[in-house]
Amino acid sequence: MRERKEGLFKKELVADAIRQSFVKLNPKYQFRNPIMFTVEIGTVVMLFVCAWILSGEANQGSFAYNFIIFLILFATLLFANFAEALAEARGKAQAASLRKTREETPAKKINEDGPFSGKVQTIPSSQLVKDDIFICETGDIIPTDGEIIEGIATIDESAITGESAPVIRESGGDKSSVTGGTKVLSDKIKVRVTTEPGESFLDKMIALVEGASRQKTPNEIALTILLAGFTLVFIIVCVTLQPFAAYAQTPIPVSAYIALFVCLIPTTIGGLLSAIGISGMDRALRANVIAKSGKAVETAGDLDVLLLDKTGTITIGNRKATHFHTAKGVDEKHFINCAILSSMSDETPEGKSIIELGGINPLSFPVQNPKFVKFTAETRSSGIDFDNIQIRKGAYDAMRTMVEKAGNIFPPETTNDVHKISSNGGTPLVVIENNVVLGVIELQDIIKTGIFERFERLRKMGVKTVMVTGDNPLTAKYIADKAGVDDYIAEAKPEDKMAYIRKEQATGKLVAMMGDGTNDAPALAQADVGVAMNSGTAAAKEAGNMVDLDNDPTKLIEIVEIGKQLLMTRGTLTTFSIANDVAKYFAIVPALFVASIPALQQINIMKLHSPSSAILSAVIFNALIIPALIPLALKGVAYKPIGASALLRRNLFVYGLGGVIIPFIGIKAIDLVVALFM
Repeated sequence: MRERKEGLFKKELVADAIRQSFVKLNPKYQFRNPIMFTVEIGTVVMLFVCAWILSGEANQGSFAYNFIIFLILFATLLFANFAEALAEARGKAQAASLRKTREETPAKKINEDGPFSGKVQTIPSSQLVKDDIFICETGDIIPTDGEIIEGIATIDESAITGESAPVIRESGGDKSSVTGGTKVLSDKIKVRVTTEPGESFLDKMIALVEGASRQKTPNEIALTILLAGFTLVFIIVCVTLQPFAAYAQTPIPVSAYIALFVCLIPTTIGGLLSAIGISGMDRALRANVIAKSGKAVETAGDLDVLLLDKTGTITIGNRKATHFHTAKGVDEKHFINCAILSSMSDETPEGKSIIELGGINPLSFPVQNPKFVKFTAETRSSGIDFDNIQIRKGAYDAMRTMVEKAGNIFPPETTNDVHKISSNGGTPLVVIENNVVLGVIELQDIIKTGIFERFERLRKMGVKTVMVTGDNPLTAKYIADKAGVDDYIAEAKPEDKMAYIRKEQATGKLVAMMGDGTNDAPALAQADVGVAMNSGTAAAKEAGNMVDLDNDPTKLIEIVEIGKQLLMTRGTLTTFSIANDVAKYFAIVPALFVASIPALQQINIMKLHSPSSAILSAVIFNALIIPALIPLALKGVAYKPIGASALLRRNLFVYGLGGVIIPFIGIKAIDLVVALFM
């Protein structure tokens, strides 16, 4: 997977994030994060306490000590805001680079009505509306999104995808979509506009990466509620400490209560939660995948079933003729000649490979006034008519029906050849002349190198792989076994994909689908994660909740890993944050009551210098741990394809145990420094 590399702490991004850290102190921003909102309230209270002490009416300790507590709490807020702002700044930097490609460009619009009907008029791209038609020639920048309705061209999409290799786009089929901001390198195309001004794919990309459309995912909302519950519990704990302190005749200053509360609530994950979600979408973008929502990335991490097309995903995609199987009693040369003639008008890679395998130029045949028969889904055949001769090549069952309808016998030897080719993963094309079988052309598609290992990785993640193909069941089974997929859908139609997705979803499973054609749109919309190819039709891109800019069908595997990495990062930092509370408890609680209840000295296992230094050290550590974990939140934890139970054990051991041990070491180290100044 090719990712766009960029440093985590670029100077301009950090400067912008620092500015936004202060802007986000506004309570209307903080209110969306219950944990940090309560920290902000505690910070404001400490400011009032400092003012109260200066007035000489409060017995709350020294002004210097309370003001230091206030500054540390204020820094805690800024560090949390900085984490979110830095993640957003990285998205805005991506948006800025995309915006450069959306410069005002001239559009060669074709007038369809009025006195200038059919004439080309040059207008600004911003004046194009949906269903307008424009032309682009060599060197032109495509002014907006559209579908090619006439012509074929080489397109430079590097402005959008970052990939230097040009691509071919042509009218008809599933490679007809073009994106505004890309450049025509050769030939000429006529394009119909598919979007209104301001709603192009590029406009939507810019809005998405800037985070304007980002909403919290269900998992993130659930975690926020859980953390808010923890916060409420510790509010109650801190409030009920006052009666105990009064009973023990232990005066506890307001600063101690606030310090205890801020240290016990999960401020670490609270400060990093938004940054983790934003960076998940950012990581997807750096893999050249536009996620229309954070939910799509997160859902990818919980996928159970993955549907992939065979052609171009599991196999290389261009089937080639590899062998001619002549029917019994038929002259081989005559069969090859007829196979080549039937492919004269076949512009597909398969048709061209038949001519290449035959080794004869079809134009050398003395054919007068030929009538070419194009392939259709209904007839499942193509061919040529000339003089009194009809030659057809096509699917076995279609050709058999034609032969038997004419009253002829389909040779059993040819039937055996068909089954043998299919069982070996090939595609048989039967050739007939005037409804008499001449033989079978064998087409073979090559399985991509390393695809078996990729599916094995997915299996270790607990993801079931399903191959979708239009091939017959025998061919589908052969390819499925060789590639290592768990299941397959043969002779697949759009409704078959939908039915399979719904069947899996009915059992509570999450399903992903990848497609590029209009016929894939229903399945892309039905799937929990629908990944559309950028080169695909507008309908496919609208239906999916992700768009792959590289048009790489195997990208789904990387998307799954990105999603799992997001969930792992959130889970591990939550574990670490909650585990932190253990050390802070052993630091602050003994410091509060050790004077009046000497027995509590037994749990002062860190042997901190004094009650004041203990509280100060815990608050400082609580603030510093947030910026220390920002790189981990933005980059994500290292991911390995292991089972859920093994993952849980690893997280509990590494981040749970680490979350307990590190604060003990950190608070003790800070206390040694603080003691020098107290």
